[in-house]
Amino acid sequence: MKALINIDYTNDFIAQDGALTVGSPGQAIESEVVKLTKEFVDDGHFVVFAVDAHDQADPFHPENKLFPPHNIRHTSGRNLYGSLGEYYNEIKEYPHVYFMDKTRYSAFVGTDLDIKLRERGITEVHLIGDVTDICVLHTAVYAYSLQYKIVVHQHAVASFNQTGHEWALEHFKNCLGATIC
Repeated sequence: MKALINIDYTNDFIAQDGALTVGSPGQAIESEVVKLTKEFVDDGHFVVFAVDAHDQADPFHPENKLFPPHNIRHTSGRNLYGSLGEYYNEIKEYPHVYFMDKTRYSAFVGTDLDIKLRERGITEVHLIGDVTDICVLHTAVYAYSLQYKIVVHQHAVASFNQTGHEWALEHFKNCLGATIC
């Protein structure tokens, strides 16, 4: 069994005026992100939207020292970007679609994601979204540690940094045994 994990494809990460935008590289993958999401939903696979959730001016969150405030709860920055957001509104009540908050880079840290996957007998996770060398990478590392088979869709991930993006794709393949497609 397999699942799709759609990571942080939100206004703050993708929109040109987003608080921590990947910008053009993120916008360029929109059609692939939506296409893959639709395929997984239509085939009845478990589809997870793992979305950063931060609190305004949280003095204890480690990212506050590294990045400007982003994906603040109850703001439009946390909304899924563009046509993915529109599609999500059509499918959000489906029993095999799950929207979850995450407060760390990895979608597994401090969440019930592993439980949700194991309940459904899922052994293979497909990763899409952003940022390739941050949140996608950390999610992949945890998935590897939890012994999931990992598939990364290279035309559906993006980063601020092309060098970091390419490094992460190699790392997925060479260190985590992921399939890159």
